[in-house]
Amino acid sequence: MWNRIDTSKYEGMIAETVCHKGHDGKMVKTYLSRPIGETCLPSIVLIPHMPGWDEWCRETARRFSQHGYAVACPNIYQDFSQGTPQEASQAARDAGGAKDKNVMEDTAGSLEYLKAQPWSNGKVGVIGMCSGGRHAFLAACTVDGFDCAVDCWGGGVSQSKEELSPARPVAPIDYTENLNIPLLGIFGNDDHMPTPEQVDELEARLKACGKDYEFHRYDGAGHGFWYYHTPMYRLEQAMDSQEKVYNFFEKHLRT
Repeated sequence: MWNRIDTSKYEGMIAETVCHKGHDGKMVKTYLSRPIGETCLPSIVLIPHMPGWDEWCRETARRFSQHGYAVACPNIYQDFSQGTPQEASQAARDAGGAKDKNVMEDTAGSLEYLKAQPWSNGKVGVIGMCSGGRHAFLAACTVDGFDCAVDCWGGGVSQSKEELSPARPVAPIDYTENLNIPLLGIFGNDDHMPTPEQVDELEARLKACGKDYEFHRYDGAGHGFWYYHTPMYRLEQAMDSQEKVYNFFEKHLRT
């Protein structure tokens, strides 16, 4: 998908903050980007990572829109702070984390919002990185209506009983049997959350349950290797894995 642009076509994009129903009937602010001048758009819900509803998430949303997708990125941390992304995510950490129930309801709200738009083709995928990757896997297993899911280095999919909490009462891996859509996983072999052993555990569970999945695991890359604004960035691994994500969404959301 990279640089395969039809230079003869009109190109335009809109990016704005919208609101839709989220957890407990509240209205959740959502960053929405989409191409303009096009109809029958496939859509993506991008769940923010623990650094928050930040500039990187917004730029990533626009990059997907550059490739022809409408993207909704809900502010799953708005209950904790109305300040900067860093202030909100730190407040969420101090409170024990965003509740899985609330995040899933916000994610379902974004899904319903996207499907209701006149430019939607009715297909929606979900993707997340870091804690957002964990949430994307959880959404794939517990939220009805998605067509595919991408987990990018989601830490905490596998959790011991000691790691469970009121905000995270069930390990997402325990919902694996409920997964009924294709799943793509992107992982770095130098990561510590999830470790390669935890990725092995998830893959074994997916195989045992007969699920439709594909994992891509990269040497020389750790956590967050798409984050070009940090030392974690790994150019070759990031570009290769992003191409796989675009191809995956193309297969399951557009064709």
